[in-house]
Amino acid sequence: MTTRKLWEKSTGTDEEVERFTVGKDRETDICLARYDVLGSMAHITMLESVGLLAHDEWRLLMAALKDIFGLAVDGKFVIEEGVEDVHSQVELVLTRRLGDTGKKIHSGRSRNDQVLLDLKLFTRAQIQDIVALTSALFDTLIAQSNRYKSALMPGYTHLQIAMPSSFGLWFGAYAESLADDLLPVLAAYRICNRNPLGSAAGYGSSFPLNRTLTTELLGFDALNYNVVYAQMGRGKTERTVAFALAGIAATLSRLATDACLFNSQNFGFIALPDRYTTGSSIMPHKKNPDVFELTRAKCNKIQSLAQQVTLITNNLPSGYFRDMQIVKEIFIPSFDELKDCLRMVARMMREVRVDEHILDDEKYALIFSVEEVNRLVLEGTPFRDAYRQVGTDIENGRFRAVKQVSHTHEGSIGNLCNEEITQLYRQTVREFTFDKVNAAEQKLLTL
Repeated sequence: MTTRKLWEKSTGTDEEVERFTVGKDRETDICLARYDVLGSMAHITMLESVGLLAHDEWRLLMAALKDIFGLAVDGKFVIEEGVEDVHSQVELVLTRRLGDTGKKIHSGRSRNDQVLLDLKLFTRAQIQDIVALTSALFDTLIAQSNRYKSALMPGYTHLQIAMPSSFGLWFGAYAESLADDLLPVLAAYRICNRNPLGSAAGYGSSFPLNRTLTTELLGFDALNYNVVYAQMGRGKTERTVAFALAGIAATLSRLATDACLFNSQNFGFIALPDRYTTGSSIMPHKKNPDVFELTRAKCNKIQSLAQQVTLITNNLPSGYFRDMQIVKEIFIPSFDELKDCLRMVARMMREVRVDEHILDDEKYALIFSVEEVNRLVLEGTPFRDAYRQVGTDIENGRFRAVKQVSHTHEGSIGNLCNEEITQLYRQTVREFTFDKVNAAEQKLLTL
């Protein structure tokens, strides 16, 4: 059966043109289904409040939309062959079930502001998941930092042994990195959590819409006030969120590289449980850190996302353009990739085994040279003289390492400041308005 497009008049569309223009919308829009329904529920509630829907019509539409929402949540919602997108499918189901009443759902909006809304609702839900998974990894890293605070390891500059470090510092460094990474995520969330609904095709509507009401119903912090800017936000929001995701991805990628190095036999600082490694088809001894290698690759790919969005949307005039459709294809899948990486890295970091006696090996003795210089300075020797003295001892083979460290300043081996780092992280998490959003969505579903 041929399904008429929402925009179709008396003439049809060439099949090749339709295939090309629909692209991957059916595939990507499945991810937006539950959010499209939530947006429609808020929209018709507003339409009823301004007299554009009768109460009985609103009640019938709400019941039908709740049924569709349930299908979407259960993974049973489908976009039929010949139907362009999620918006068309939802309206088609409503019209089949309710006849002309189903056709009234689109009053006062366009597919332009529908997809804007869907993407914002989807994105803020994904950000909530990302924050939860980042928090789980953060907690793991802090716990491991505290657990191994006294386990010394070499610190490197230029991949040359440099000064004593510790696993307390190593785990804690990546925890604090995540604390900073969360700040751009919070900024992106705030940009995302503003309501574009009612901007229609980008120029508003002559209907007496109550945009403040839909803002409250959907738990947004505020409106995208200017309707032209609301439309211009398509692509900009995705780019801003992508930059934020890139920060977390960069931290995971760097951690993965460290883990691959430290797990190798040349270092031997850490060991992964055998069940977390893979083997070789011809080398029976191999235990490969494929999880970390794939994490690095996936996270490097995620770091390119903002540039891809920029290149697709750069220099477009104001108003809507179909170019934006391509952004969905690269933007929507990125969240699942990053979430998978966060889950796996947290799991690996929880169960990694640490060698707590690395510096017993004499090949690391010279990293204690700075400690000796500092000891001489504390005894009254000028720093440059102490530096030359220890350097000369090293050159002449007279240096004998005292394998003790006494670092007490903030953020050092003996004073990790993990409580302060945790406080910074928790403070940022508290600024997300997830509770407000969740409460609004639940209330809307019970109207």
